[in-house]
Amino acid sequence: MIKNKKFLIAASITLGALTIPGISLIAQQQDEEPPEMGVFITSRGLGDGGNLGGLAGADAHCQALAEAAGSSRSWSAYLSTQGPGAVNARDRIGSGPWANANGLVMATSVESLHYDNSNFNWEFTLDENGNQFASRIDGDPDFTEHDVLTGTQIDGTAFPAGQDQTCNNWTSNSDGSARVGHADRYSFTTPGSPWNSSHGTPGCTQENLVSVGGAGLLYCFAID
Repeated sequence: MIKNKKFLIAASITLGALTIPGISLIAQQQDEEPPEMGVFITSRGLGDGGNLGGLAGADAHCQALAEAAGSSRSWSAYLSTQGPGAVNARDRIGSGPWANANGLVMATSVESLHYDNSNFNWEFTLDENGNQFASRIDGDPDFTEHDVLTGTQIDGTAFPAGQDQTCNNWTSNSDGSARVGHADRYSFTTPGSPWNSSHGTPGCTQENLVSVGGAGLLYCFAID
């Protein structure tokens, strides 16, 4: 009888251990699939400088790249416009959270995206195919191309009318300027540069964009 009691006690302890909340949670997390991709940097630009065909053309570019990568979500470019009817980039990207192509949550909300710098950096900012946007030279990241078109202020809102920061609302491939962010969060070799609002370009031609470290790339966010 004593042996049976010891057996029952041991069995109870074992069963109790199997139902410890922490252990159950770990098992549950292991069974969960990673979040679906909700944000990416485009693997290529449109090649016409700051002329993206307006917001509609930029959104179509995001949508086409995402669909080619297997996404069935609805996508919007992170871009602001200026002047009458100005649009804030932060108002056209949904509410989050957004994960990269590897399932890492880059930001949980619009507020966290703009005010805690989220996970946007050279290591985790991936294109639609899951590739690191920054190439490597001898094992170190190459920061020579890091500009992303945004036309926005650091809080995600539009610049006031006046000085062009959006290449004539993304229709010019000549005059004007485009505000860009640094996808690697580096300014030369110094970390901390804003991912969405670092500097303006000297013009809106493709050559102007390339001359300061860009290629006409965009940030794309899933809005559903």
